Amino acid sequence: MALTNTTAKDLDKFIEDHLLPDTRFRTEVRQAIDMICAFLKERCFRGARHPVRVSKVVKGGSSGKGTTLRGRSDADLVVFFTNLSSFQEQVSRRGEFITEIRRQLEEYQTHNSKDMFQVTFKVQNPQWSNPRVLSFELSSHWLTWNTVEFDVLPAYDALGQVSNTKAYRPNPQIYVKLINECTLSHREGEFSTCFTELQKAFVKGQPTKVKSLIRLVKHWYQLCKRNLGSPLPPQYALELLTIHAWESGSGKTSFNMAQGFRTVLELVIEYKQLCVYWMEFYDFENPTIGDYLKGQLRKPRPVILDPADPTGNLGGKDSERWQRLAQEAEAWLSYPCFKLWDGSSVSSWELPELHRRSIMMDEIGMYLEAGQWKPPAHSEGDGVTWPQARVRANPDSDFLQHMSAPQAQETWSCTLL
Repeated sequence: MALTNTTAKDLDKFIEDHLLPDTRFRTEVRQAIDMICAFLKERCFRGARHPVRVSKVVKGGSSGKGTTLRGRSDADLVVFFTNLSSFQEQVSRRGEFITEIRRQLEEYQTHNSKDMFQVTFKVQNPQWSNPRVLSFELSSHWLTWNTVEFDVLPAYDALGQVSNTKAYRPNPQIYVKLINECTLSHREGEFSTCFTELQKAFVKGQPTKVKSLIRLVKHWYQLCKRNLGSPLPPQYALELLTIHAWESGSGKTSFNMAQGFRTVLELVIEYKQLCVYWMEFYDFENPTIGDYLKGQLRKPRPVILDPADPTGNLGGKDSERWQRLAQEAEAWLSYPCFKLWDGSSVSSWELPELHRRSIMMDEIGMYLEAGQWKPPAHSEGDGVTWPQARVRANPDSDFLQHMSAPQAQETWSCTLL
């Protein structure tokens, strides 16, 4: 059954029957990933011309976050090198590492033609003299699915060893260094791979049903991509928007899937008012980070900041991408997946009206720096425990009530999570 014909009450079953990967699929993809990870860590750079040491290989993308769709066997592997000492050095040397990885894979195949796997490289754009990623397909006689697609990305090990991502909060100086280097080079958002472990932990730590909703939204996004073509907003932006919709509108581990799906699509439709960010791994306390965040949140809508990388705005500069997706979302609201048995429409979650209030970011910063507004240590008012590092602003809070109204030309909005 296609999603276009699925009724609201059958969405959970649709996800279970068509989107969740089965056990065999997960096992085979995991084996393929483990195989390439071992190759990259243990033998890829053994005979390199210059000493190269891999500190770790981190599985990112859908496979790492636990939101893989059935039949879509792709994996992002971020290779961290101790040889890189800065974000800028990542840019200058990534082509060198990608060339070596490709050479070693080709050499391995030549001398081990009857071994476990074969790889086919995707054609690189000839204009990219310094590519950021090596893409290839792995095939093997033991794979039920024909191939597994890999993207391998070299990265500077900015975080070092992270033993427990659930309790981990980076030293603010890491973000200060990131902001300074991005500002000088005009490469905002380019180093998000350095924070893959945090991105992965942020999404993977969501409740199981929220990840099911993410899968549903990703499937819808793929249908839109097939219908509209490229370019569209990045898929990761839709994942973050889904988490934002759940945190703001439900916060419960059990919820109506159709309501959650409709809420995400309505947020896409209202993209011109979106300003979403989290304080999971960074906040306003450090002056450099705080000033930078204020500038980020003044940018034209939509603004969706990567929770792991304050320089990464997934909202992007091209509003036309969002406009095309918003038009498709509006058309979808009349589909059966948003209709009840009596023909009436499923309601969306009631989100705080914070995005309709005009707020000046300087005042937010002033309150934060003065210590007058701190994250709640523990709050379970709506059935969810909010971590110490995360803040959600209530439109009825004393903080908002005491803020003065901005001038007309300063009208913009934000949502704090």
